Amino acid sequence: QVQLVESGGGLVQAGGSLRLSCAASGGTLSNYNMGWFRQAPGKEREFVASINWNGGRTDYADSVKGRFTISRDNAKNTVSLQMNSLSPEDTAVYYCAADLRGDVYPKRVYSAYRYWGQGTQVAVSS
Repeated sequence: QVQLVESGGGLVQAGGSLRLSCAASGGTLSNYNMGWFRQAPGKEREFVASINWNGGRTDYADSVKGRFTISRDNAKNTVSLQMNSLSPEDTAVYYCAADLRGDVYPKRVYSAYRYWGQGTQVAVSS
């Protein structure tokens, strides 16, 4: 099974940028569609973005469309999330997730993703 480790979180001022990375091991990344989710205190985990197994298709939540960009490098077993124009509403723990690729893409429901990282904290100050 694949193991996922996120990095790149931190504290940034509103309007700033961060780049999150997700490193995968123990599996072939091209076997998975990948997603990013986030969870703010007291709120449910929500979908942020996803990318299909070969990077040819992407999907974004309306709240991040035009500001965030998901990408992947299967040769390096990494998935990234470039986050620009950050606002305090983006403050959350961000999780990388993997869904064994199949016939259905995209998927926005977190229960559809079988493998998860431990999360990385993003805090945006006003």
